[in-house]
Amino acid sequence: QRRRPVDAAEAPALFANSFPKSGTHLLTQVLAGFTRLGPFIETGLPAITMFDGVTGAARPLAELVGELNRLRPGDIGYGHLHAEPEILDALCQPGTAPYFILRDPRDVVVSHVFYVTDLAPNHALHAYYLQMEDFGERLKTSILGLPAVEFDFPDVRGRFLPYYGWLERPEVLTLHYEDFLSDRQTALRQVLDHAIARGFQYQGEVQMAVKILSDAIDPQRSPTFRSGRSGGWQQHFTPAHKELFKQVAGDLLIRLGYEQDLSLIHI
Repeated sequence: QRRRPVDAAEAPALFANSFPKSGTHLLTQVLAGFTRLGPFIETGLPAITMFDGVTGAARPLAELVGELNRLRPGDIGYGHLHAEPEILDALCQPGTAPYFILRDPRDVVVSHVFYVTDLAPNHALHAYYLQMEDFGERLKTSILGLPAVEFDFPDVRGRFLPYYGWLERPEVLTLHYEDFLSDRQTALRQVLDHAIARGFQYQGEVQMAVKILSDAIDPQRSPTFRSGRSGGWQQHFTPAHKELFKQVAGDLLIRLGYEQDLSLIHI
């Protein structure tokens, strides 16, 4: 329950958006640190997602927009939302501070396999993955998708395409998961600066605020933070996986800034 009314000019709603398994828990922990900096509150509501986690069925767009419009100044929310025009309008309006976190898609598919197989027994894909022969087969599926299943699960490039629009909106701060590992202070300062640019009236000391946001990170509560580092995909990709990923989503790696040139991709 909210502690007191919050003026929209004083504290925007903060929203952590991501492609699944890209560092959502990490970013939501950081945003939760804002409760120690100003009149913010964690809503306690579940993630707002495009698909039902149990059935895999797409959720009605009007329902998603309705949930977003219920966010009030000072609320902290999160989800996995495509860049549909109505969703962009809801999260990019004045009084909101949207964040979008990225991660190397090769690490994402590895994390996806571990999550679906070991951590999410109610996931729509759990039974499919358990029937597969081994980790390598599951990883291949996370790259290629499952076109034959009754719900929408395209290849990794196809799954990411609906998120591209977030990269093009100035109201959204795009973050890279890897930056929280290699240069955490700079990444956290960007998070703070974005909230301020979107309306947070912060009068305190910046370094203290960055420390508070850093202290809010708890790797033990973040499944994606399983290894605490980036590049773990190299331990799990066989040469066949590398070639397959290059064919399916080499251009995705370039678009997201993880590789420079298709001819030079060293996967």
